[in-house]
Amino acid sequence: MTELLEFIRSRCTGDLFPWTAQVAAAERFGLSLAQVEAQALAADILPARYQRNRQIISCDDQRTLFGSRVAVIGCGGLGGYIIEELARLGVGELLVVDPDVFEEHNLNRQLLATPLDLGRRKVDVAAERVARVNPAVSVTAVPEAFGAAKGGLLLKGARVAVDGLDSINVRLELAAVCRDLGIPLVHGAIAGWYGQLTTQQPGDLLLEKIYRGQGHAIASKGVEKELGNPSFTPAVVASLEVAEVCKLLLDRGTPLTGRCLNVDLLDMEFCEISL
Repeated sequence: MTELLEFIRSRCTGDLFPWTAQVAAAERFGLSLAQVEAQALAADILPARYQRNRQIISCDDQRTLFGSRVAVIGCGGLGGYIIEELARLGVGELLVVDPDVFEEHNLNRQLLATPLDLGRRKVDVAAERVARVNPAVSVTAVPEAFGAAKGGLLLKGARVAVDGLDSINVRLELAAVCRDLGIPLVHGAIAGWYGQLTTQQPGDLLLEKIYRGQGHAIASKGVEKELGNPSFTPAVVASLEVAEVCKLLLDRGTPLTGRCLNVDLLDMEFCEISL
């Protein structure tokens, strides 16, 4: 790898490694873009695409993000924004899970939904989007419904799981699998003008407290079935979820452990509830 590192250093602009040089390195040495990026970061050389991160995310932090695997369960309203932002952040490996195809009613709010993609599997579109946004990020696309039976195998190796679901039943299954595997779970939910967010650490029962404590029917899709969802609510809540993921991966700040953040975009109020 000495020759590769010499090539990388020779193509740097100041202390940044440009994208065009990263592509050239991959072609010259017969490597993937991910392999080139990993080598650059290992040598404390920052790919130029991340230069606006470095005021809060160091090169060492960026290396941690790139070496992380994050599972996103659900590729719809929340999931599309989550996947997009994690890829742009530089999380190196994404597992995306969703059994559905895009339908016309998705077009009002789901980032990955376009008229040209109606009828296509959401995970396939997600993988293609990441390949356009940040080709150094690897995506494993699973076009299946998440369930407890295969959940442990699916989430193996993930540092964090992120909830982009719309089913209370499946959320509880995801929470249980994460608890069994010792994986933190970042939960988000949306309905109309409103959203909620919490982080379940291994051993916690936060989602059970939220949903079973409220007496929801287990198969219920929750209040979003009545209130619907506009374009802006998933964007806000998904961004908050990605901030939580970043904090967990970098062991930075204070996560929403033991707390639930309620978001009211109609009156522009954010309030916190202890769980």
